[in-house]
Amino acid sequence: MASQSSSSSSMDQISWRTSVLARHLRDPSTNSSSSPLEPSICLQFAAPELSEKLDFDVESMRRVTDGHNLEDRDWLYGMIIQSSLFCPRDRGGRVFVSPDYNQSMEQQREMTMKRIGYMLDRGVFEGWLTGRGPESEMRKFALLEVIGLFDQSLAVKLGVHFFLWGGAIQFFGTKRHHDKWLKDTEKYLIKGCFAMTELGHGSNVRGIETVTTYDSSTGEFVVNTPCESAQKYWIGGAANHATHTIVFSQLNINGTSQGVHAFIVQIREADGTIRPNIRIADCGHKIGLNGVDNGRIWFDNVRIPRENLLNRVADVSADGQYLSSITDPDQRFAAFLAPLTSGRVTISVSAIYSAKVSLAIAIRYALTRRAFSISPNGPEVLLLDYPTHQRRLLPLVAKTYAMGFGGSYLKSIYVKRTPEANKVIHVVSSAFKATFTWHNMRTLQECREACGGQGLKTENRIGHLKSDHDVQSTFEGDNNVLMQQVSKALIAEYLVAQKRKKPFKGLGLEHMNEACPVIPAQLTASIVRSAEFQTAIFRLRERDLLTRFAAEVSNHQAQGQNKEYAFILSYQVAEDLARAFTERTLLQIFLDTEAAVSDGPLKNVLGLLRSMYALICLEEDASFLRYGYLSPENAAVVRKEVTKLCSELRPRALSLVSSFGIPNAFLSPIAFDWIAANSWASVQH
Repeated sequence: MASQSSSSSSMDQISWRTSVLARHLRDPSTNSSSSPLEPSICLQFAAPELSEKLDFDVESMRRVTDGHNLEDRDWLYGMIIQSSLFCPRDRGGRVFVSPDYNQSMEQQREMTMKRIGYMLDRGVFEGWLTGRGPESEMRKFALLEVIGLFDQSLAVKLGVHFFLWGGAIQFFGTKRHHDKWLKDTEKYLIKGCFAMTELGHGSNVRGIETVTTYDSSTGEFVVNTPCESAQKYWIGGAANHATHTIVFSQLNINGTSQGVHAFIVQIREADGTIRPNIRIADCGHKIGLNGVDNGRIWFDNVRIPRENLLNRVADVSADGQYLSSITDPDQRFAAFLAPLTSGRVTISVSAIYSAKVSLAIAIRYALTRRAFSISPNGPEVLLLDYPTHQRRLLPLVAKTYAMGFGGSYLKSIYVKRTPEANKVIHVVSSAFKATFTWHNMRTLQECREACGGQGLKTENRIGHLKSDHDVQSTFEGDNNVLMQQVSKALIAEYLVAQKRKKPFKGLGLEHMNEACPVIPAQLTASIVRSAEFQTAIFRLRERDLLTRFAAEVSNHQAQGQNKEYAFILSYQVAEDLARAFTERTLLQIFLDTEAAVSDGPLKNVLGLLRSMYALICLEEDASFLRYGYLSPENAAVVRKEVTKLCSELRPRALSLVSSFGIPNAFLSPIAFDWIAANSWASVQH
């Protein structure tokens, strides 16, 4: 009987599917009640705004997500949309702006410089280096985020000039450097780049091979590339445009290496002529960011004035004496690297804005594109009404919200930085840069696939966003290396607390001073959605993994391994710990953001997003099952609740992506009337 029932069910499925396919394939001319020319037989675009409900205020949510400088952002959005330099084009009755990727590499680079000139003339960069205070820095962040939404090449080119070259002068230099270089840099009278990485050394800055010596007879430093692996590599701006660079080099004084220091070196004349004893080559075509002229530099005993040493941390006297108030070489090296966190801050935030663009496009498309019927005579179903499609995109929306709040927090602690806060900024920026850029690449790929064939078209942006952002996983610190640094910082805090028998303080580890959280043996829907449960289980995971990591490292050391190799051997627990720290930090930031919002629809939807973020983290991290924080039965409860949250967020999907505040012109044709954008009339136009 069971076999007959199964066979009958299979036949029913086949019959039903046949009837559906027949309806799709049936010649409309056989239907006496309609003409084959009637528009009703064709798909019609319907704007999602006509059917999707708005149960919270989108502008209020935008103020929560963007966080600051909304008027400045909108001013620059408008400036870009209105200029022919930013490639406006009409598709389906709408104007969209994005770079012309049909241009050659050389053309893209020149367009980058023209756009910089356009914005320079209109005051976009005013105060980017000469301004003072948190307000000035937050304005700079906001405008760079807008620029990155249009073209990541343009944002990277500006980031190198202002944040790396200009930032190095600000933070490594002293008054003499500020007075001489900052104003001219802000006005683009000089064009700066940042020569740190080499062919043979990227993340390991301490191992770079460029050597600088001091000639006391002339009062000059001599910068030299001693071997091919010491050539400066991937230097943004060096291939075509930069006139000056910050060179990171080993400083050798009287035969003694004093470690890595930073120097100002002019590499071109104002007319673009390469200076004597300097060789520059192009890095060539890349998979993305071809509007940035990455180059390679060799220095053949280039002489520079003694004053070109950026001397905030250390100096060399006229007679060749090395001077520094920091005697420990490790601390001195750390002092050099501390100001470089600005790059990780901007990369973290730009990754989230990229994810926002791709999600806004994919969600809007899924609210208008239909596929297949679920009944023989029924209409085709919207993509976002399929639970599978919801499951693919809506957890990514929740994660993007969480990381967006994390980015705002990171900017706020960076602009209010003090020497005492450097450690926190370093650890948090390392964790966020790695996590956010990985999330962005995963989101871009999911959104590309969710848009089907349309996702392949350049004009629909997602593919090129992938190409342009791929490098973020490795520049300004390889993501895996950065996460190892996070775990090392955490174990250092743990060992200090254990040794001194003092409570934990900082990095959000104060929960380690409290009793170990207890997770209910049997979870329910209401429990897993509660902030108390979510906080407890995230803290439990971090607490346990930190203890495990310390024990594993100690065990390797007891077997005769040195500390560094013990860390390397414990890499799996280290990876789990860094993830636990990052996700616990983001959950706390989300809760703080939610608490600052008054009761009402906005707070309610934030609660849904926060629960989705927390539960998808529980589901995706095998640590919760591997180490027993969740039983298989409770993991099933979490999984079921994620599905429920998808259905609850589905009616709010349009509002959630509209709250990103991204102008329609910065999205793509498939986010709107994709039928009109692909019509024959659009081809003729």
